Amino acid sequence: VQLQASGGGLVQAGGSLRLSCAASGNIFRIEIMNWFRQIPGKQRELVATITRRGATDYRGSAQGRFTISRDNAKNMVYLQMNSLRPEDTAVYYCNADILQYGMEVSRYYWGQGTQVTVSS
Repeated sequence: VQLQASGGGLVQAGGSLRLSCAASGNIFRIEIMNWFRQIPGKQRELVATITRRGATDYRGSAQGRFTISRDNAKNMVYLQMNSLRPEDTAVYYCNADILQYGMEVSRYYWGQGTQVTVSS
């Protein structure tokens, strides 16, 4: 199983970016999908969560500016980020709770991260 994140880049304050994350491999079902971010020198922090049924939760400053969504048929999760601020600069990671075919217990997998840089 692999998670591949994309969509990061350099944007001016107030701008928008849309991150994507594709899960591939021996996947039976994906339950929870998350976006985390990590600022240099700080711990990785949870940004947003979405369940398989589409229930969402946002942490901190993401509330009201970011939108998490997913496409279960494509095993994709997205993060639409609007009104970006310099303090949103971080490496963003996708994370998913995946049950593989033939397994009885799911586990969490991480993507490789995509850099988001917001200039002032």
